[in-house]
Formats: sequence, C-alpha cells, structure tokens
Amino acid sequence: MKCYLVEFIGTFFLFLVISLSTRVADAPLLAPVAIGFALAVMVYAGGRISGGHFNPAVSLAAAIRGSLPFLRVFPYWFAQVAGAVVAAFVAFLLVGPEGITVVQLEAGKIFLAEFIFTAALSYVVLNVATAKGVEGNSYYGLAIGATVMVGALSVGPISGGAFNPAVAVAACVSGLFVWSQLWIYWAACLAGGVFGALAFKAVNPAGA
Repeated sequence: MKCYLVEFIGTFFLFLVISLSTRVADAPLLAPVAIGFALAVMVYAGGRISGGHFNPAVSLAAAIRGSLPFLRVFPYWFAQVAGAVVAAFVAFLLVGPEGITVVQLEAGKIFLAEFIFTAALSYVVLNVATAKGVEGNSYYGLAIGATVMVGALSVGPISGGAFNPAVAVAACVSGLFVWSQLWIYWAACLAGGVFGALAFKAVNPAGA
C-alpha cells in the first residue's frame, strides 16, 4: 500500500504545480522550470519506495523493463490518476477558474509531440533509475525532472506538454484540455512508454 500512496502523493504534487504555475507564474518560462523541479523532488522523495513513476506511461515502461510486476500496473495507474484529479480540485479551490485557457490543438501534432517526449522520458527514467550500472547515483531525479522541463519548453505550445496520461485526465477535469482529445494523450503517451522501454532494452544487455 505504501507504494500506491507515494504514487498518489507524487502525482498530486506534480499536477498541483502544473495547474498553479501555468496560471499564476509571472514569466511563461518559469512554469516548465517549476514543473521539472516538482517532478524531481517527488522522484527523490518517493523513488526508493515506489520507483517514483507518477505517470502511467512510465509505470508501463517499468513493467516492460521488468522492474515493476505487471499485476501492479493498474493499481499504480489508479493511484496516479486519483492523485492528479484531486490536485485539480485543490488548484480550483486555491485560484478558481481564473487563467484557464482551453487547449485544443491538432490531433496529429499532439500525438507526435507526446509520443516523442514520453518515449524520451521513459527511456531516461529506465536508464538513470533502474539500470544496475547506475545504482545509487545522485542525479536520477534531476535527470528525470529536466527531461520533462525540456519537453514542456520544446512542445508545450504544440501539445500542451503532458507526457503523462494522468496529467491529461486532470487537465480535462480542470478545463485545460478538452475531453474529446483525451484518448490522444493516452494513446500517444502509452505508446511512448512502450517505445522507451524497448529502446532501453535494445541498448542495455540482458540483466542490466
């Protein structure tokens, strides 16, 4: 149960920062930085307990890699989505609907951007946090957070920069994304997670 609670807490904090920083930050570039560091600190805090996924696509990638039993994937997803959705309501209580802009973008561009950067995120997570050759390193959280920050800065205006199906659900609850495009985020992000896991396995020897 502890691992599910950690996933709930980490995803809650991640989406709370996403929701608040994108609506109240004085400078647009500060939001991706805040989001990247939010993910980093939660990964450092919970990585030793749950793996610090806070993302259904990363959990799927971890299962394919062999660092998470497949039977625990759906409970992880539930905890992650629940954490993000609760954060959406807390953000509403804090700042209300002010600053919400509905993001409705081109489906093909959303899919491609979300696929590429979720694949990159999953690939980075597996390499810095699960590979035996880097066990005990001190940079894994920073690397993971920086990947999300780079993705948000690069394709945020193109796809909304979710790279995370749980974040996409909460963004729909918040009114940031439209429900009709939610399936694109799930499909693209999960496909990216699979690709990232396969890329990890391709460049790492068996048992690495």
